[in-house]
Formats: sequence, structure tokens, C-alpha cells
Amino acid sequence: MYIQKTGLTICDHDRATPGYRIFSTFGLPVARDINMAGKVVHSWELPYEPGNYGYLLPNGNMLSACRTPDGPKGLPAKGGLIQEWDWDGNVVWEFQDDMQHHDFRRCKNGNTLYVRWELMKEENQKRVQGGREGSEHEDGIWGDVVREIEPDGTIVWEWRAEDCEEMYNFPINPMCPRVEYCHTNCITPLDNGDVLINFRYNHLMAIIDRKTKKFKWHMCDYSYGQQHNVSMMKNGNIMFFANGGNVLSIGPEGGSSVVELDPKTKKPVWQYRGSPPFTFFSWFISGAERLDSGTTSITEGIWGRLFEVTPDGETIWEYISPFFVEDHQTFKGANSIFRNYFYAPDAVELAGRLPADPW
Repeated sequence: MYIQKTGLTICDHDRATPGYRIFSTFGLPVARDINMAGKVVHSWELPYEPGNYGYLLPNGNMLSACRTPDGPKGLPAKGGLIQEWDWDGNVVWEFQDDMQHHDFRRCKNGNTLYVRWELMKEENQKRVQGGREGSEHEDGIWGDVVREIEPDGTIVWEWRAEDCEEMYNFPINPMCPRVEYCHTNCITPLDNGDVLINFRYNHLMAIIDRKTKKFKWHMCDYSYGQQHNVSMMKNGNIMFFANGGNVLSIGPEGGSSVVELDPKTKKPVWQYRGSPPFTFFSWFISGAERLDSGTTSITEGIWGRLFEVTPDGETIWEYISPFFVEDHQTFKGANSIFRNYFYAPDAVELAGRLPADPW
């Protein structure tokens, strides 16, 4: 995709779902809230570049992460500082763990769930299968830990990938480096206390039982080419962004997709693809969200593209971020977005702070 135009590029005023979207650009220390016209209506200045994204809590504050300078070197999607901001830009809560990466969520009980790196035990590193031979991190293989903390930082629950015997049944994709196990890029706390987790390097998504810490449900399917933003929908289905990377399908049939999956059958009940397929492709980051209107809001992350599609796959709203990074080790010259979050004008998270008419 060659970006020729930025800002609002498609808008079907009669069919697009009215609302606001929050996103951050990789490399730029700011979170922005835009309206339907693509105008920035609010923003938060961050102390460091974003640790991927931010989203609004029911109390109207924003929960976000920033990339701290300390922690493992060279590992992707690092965070390190999780912060809760009020609408006026004041930090009302924060927690620093330089090992934090990718995802973080506020639980309904007020605790915070996040994923962190932890160097695996040597005997467990030897058990890790797959990945490119000799591609380990200089420190060894970093494993993933999902941790729940109370507001004061007290640890109340943990799950370690290396302690879960079932994980060793799923090798790292042979094209991926053996620097980490398992590149957890999404965690979702469920209402019953279980956790839905996505392991990108293993093409695996699983629901972890809170009590037993074993798999309650899982799916591993290489045909999706790894995935991001795995989430539980209101109807009990699972939605995710299938990146389409590291798969054998190339050429005109290659590309990304957004999938609504029935967890019982593990079969898609709805899917969005580009037409032709290769016109929609973000081989990492990205996400999707089903709106109450029945349409789907999508982040094609690499290209900084936010858009909305009907159930039939028609694009009725599209915005290309005009915010590019001038100088960055990884994202220089890019406008990439990890994911965005949509809020209707009457959403409790906005608390009436923005106009009822988002146009």
C-alpha cells in the first residue's frame, strides 16, 4: 500500500456509525482522540513513546502504557510503564515494570492484568521447539508471564508459559526467532476470571483456567498467518485480526483478514478480506472491534489505516493517519498504529465530555 492521501478518505454519512476513536502512533509520545471528520478533538501527552495503545475506562480515564528505556534489549512491542490518566492529562495511577510488553487490561475488580517477560529456566529453554536455529536472544529465551496486580502493585495471580505443560505441544513458527516464548500480544480477562490469551509465535490462542492454570479451550491454525487483538465478543464468539504473515499463500491470494470465530466449532461465521485479498495486508500489529451497530471497526496497523465495514464488507468510513514518525529506529517514516478503540457519543467512558454530534 502506497499512502497518497491522509485524513478522512471515505465517509458515508448516512451509514457510518457515529463516534470517536482513540489511537497512538508508534514512536510519537501522544494519544489522540478523533471525531468522524478525522479531526483531533482531544489528546494526552505521554512521557515516552507509547507502549502500543491506550483506551478509556468506565470512569472516563485513559489507561495506557509507555516504553521505558530499561528492560530487555531488542524485543518488540515493549512497554514498561502503565499509567491511568484523567481527562485533563493528570496521572492518577501508575505502575512500572520494565519487563511489561504488548498488552494490559483493567479488570472489573479494579486490578490490572498485564503481560511481562521473564528469562526462562535453562532446562525449559531446551524444551522449546521450533523457530530459526541459533536465533536466540543474547540472554537466552525470554518467556511470557501474565500477571494480575492490585492497585498498590501486590501480585494476586500469575500464569507462566514455561510452567504450562500444554504450551510445549506448540512449537514456534519455523520462520520466527527463538528470542521469546511465546510472543504474547493480547490478553483479555473474562467475566468468570479466566483469561483469553494469544501467542503469536505459536499461531495459538487459548483460554486459561484461572484456578488450574491449564487450557480450558484452545485453537492453533497456521492458515491465519498469526493473529492480533483476539477478543471475546458479546455473543460468545471470538474476533481477531489474522495477519496473514508467515504462511505459504503468497501472490494475489495472500493478505490479512478479520475473523469472527465460533469457539465451539472453531470455524469462521464471518470474515472480512480485501478485494482482491492482497489489498488488505498488515503482517503484524492491527485489530478489529464489532460495533453495536453491527458494523466492524478495523485497524490496518502498518499503514495507519482505520476503517469501518458493513457485514457485507463494504467500506463506509476510512481514515489514514497523517501523523508520521520522522526519526525512529523501527518506525522511521511510518504512521503505524497498534490498534484503535471506538466510543459512541453517549458511551459511559466519554461521560458527555465530547459533542453528541461527532461530525
